[in-house]
Amino acid sequence: MTAMTRREWLLSDRPASRRQARAGQAYRTWLTFRTNWLAMVGLGIVLALILVAIFANVIAPYDPVLGGDLRTARFLPPMTGDHLLGTDDLSRDIFSRIVHGSRLTLMVVVLVAVIATPIGLLVGTTAGYFGGWTDTILMRITDIFLAFPRLILALAFVAALGPGIENAIIAIAITSWPPYARLARAETLTIRDSDYINAARLQGASSARILWGHVTPLCLSSVIIRVTLDMAGIILTAAGLGFLGLGAQPPQPEWGAMIASGRRFLIDQWWVATMPGIAIFIVSLGFNLLGDGLRDVLDPKARK
Repeated sequence: MTAMTRREWLLSDRPASRRQARAGQAYRTWLTFRTNWLAMVGLGIVLALILVAIFANVIAPYDPVLGGDLRTARFLPPMTGDHLLGTDDLSRDIFSRIVHGSRLTLMVVVLVAVIATPIGLLVGTTAGYFGGWTDTILMRITDIFLAFPRLILALAFVAALGPGIENAIIAIAITSWPPYARLARAETLTIRDSDYINAARLQGASSARILWGHVTPLCLSSVIIRVTLDMAGIILTAAGLGFLGLGAQPPQPEWGAMIASGRRFLIDQWWVATMPGIAIFIVSLGFNLLGDGLRDVLDPKARK
């Protein structure tokens, strides 16, 4: 199949199979997405984060935990010798620590999304589909979580569970699902009495099958957009917990913990805290730009 015939196959107005229809829809979505250059910048940043995390051992020139000679390699400024971003108070290469810290950041983002998204979808679609007391109880529980700022609530859970990156991930996931539940409920309320849902009921489909086979897929695009936009908040929450000593523990190269250790030297050795701060800013910006681009192409209300 040549490139031209493949494009015609994807853009066909009369797909011959479900596979062709899905591939064509995905291709049209990509064509629309790539016209947004800011979204492409965000996608590039996120892909760069993934590649850096995968090949951290190859990219980082030094060990992220072990430092050099404290007499000669302590507090070296950026662009000094082989230290691109300088060294910290223990003579550790900051660039290597940021590179390896991308693994922790990516792990937190992925695990929180994997844990929180299904919980939010389950709670939201169940509440919206059944209504009544089920809706009232589930939404009041959701409102309790939403009544507290995410970082404050995460601090409370981490204080109860104990410091550590694993407990920080659990705490952030517990505090991240309520917005997804509210969004899924709103989407479910608009489609639960649609003709195709009623047709599924008449055919004898169970409530569970309707929820997971018909309602949840229709809510998924909106929730994916919200999750992508929330990635920056998740990164900042994880960095905040690390900054307070409740997230990743030393000597792990977590960006928030690096800022916390470098704030003591901010006046004279500014690069120790500034470099991980710039990394957090760039990655958070990338996820925000990507989320905005996905909203433009996946939000059914924005389609013409």
